[in-house]
Amino acid sequence: MVMPIWDHNPFKWPKPPYVMWSLIVVNFAVFFLQVGAGPQEMAQTDRLAGLIPAAFTSGTGAAGVPAALTLITYQFLHANFMHVFGNMIFLFVFGDDIEELLGHWRFLAFYLACGAGAGLAFVMSAPGVPSLLIGASGSVAGVIAAYLMYRPCQKVTVLLGLIPLRLRAFWVIGGWAIWQVIEAASRNQEGIAYWAHVGGLATGAVLFLLLRPSGTRLFECAQPPLLQSPTEQSGYHGHLPPPLPPR
Repeated sequence: MVMPIWDHNPFKWPKPPYVMWSLIVVNFAVFFLQVGAGPQEMAQTDRLAGLIPAAFTSGTGAAGVPAALTLITYQFLHANFMHVFGNMIFLFVFGDDIEELLGHWRFLAFYLACGAGAGLAFVMSAPGVPSLLIGASGSVAGVIAAYLMYRPCQKVTVLLGLIPLRLRAFWVIGGWAIWQVIEAASRNQEGIAYWAHVGGLATGAVLFLLLRPSGTRLFECAQPPLLQSPTEQSGYHGHLPPPLPPR
């Protein structure tokens, strides 16, 4: 298993990623509150706020919770500690760059929309099935899709087992994305919602194209550098003197 650790100094940010930090805190807080309430209460909360295709397609949410609202609430529920930890470490590594680019509120909307898109993909893959979807994997998949488009050649420190490696982002993220598509197409789910991951990746790619600031270059390391004017190449960035008046 490949686990990312950081892409740059994890304690230095040009702009503090307040939304990313808040999402991580909320996800862990919800998980520990559920664990503290006990396994029966945890299972009940999952059934109430998790995404169930059968309930969603019929429009009948549990205990008064609107079925459409579960497209958001399911993103903050997790089955166990490694489930929430794995999702949050991916968000920690890749989310700050996207939040810095999009801005705080736009990043929050992007994150939640990616999770909703992932949930819809899961529902469409198994409409009418009473299975349960929980977790932030789809939301995080959208974030890493944006990162792959924005900084594919950024080096990321990962753990391969216990061995630290420094790899380009396109190897780490691209390999994971291809694996999700292959597993989803094979329909061998093994208790993992691969279609939700694929839906999150697709939603993130489309939304990032629409929400990125004007002038943001995609796949920059795979493109030729922008041509510079002779003044920029010389390193002079001041103002040229005014022309001499005619004699």
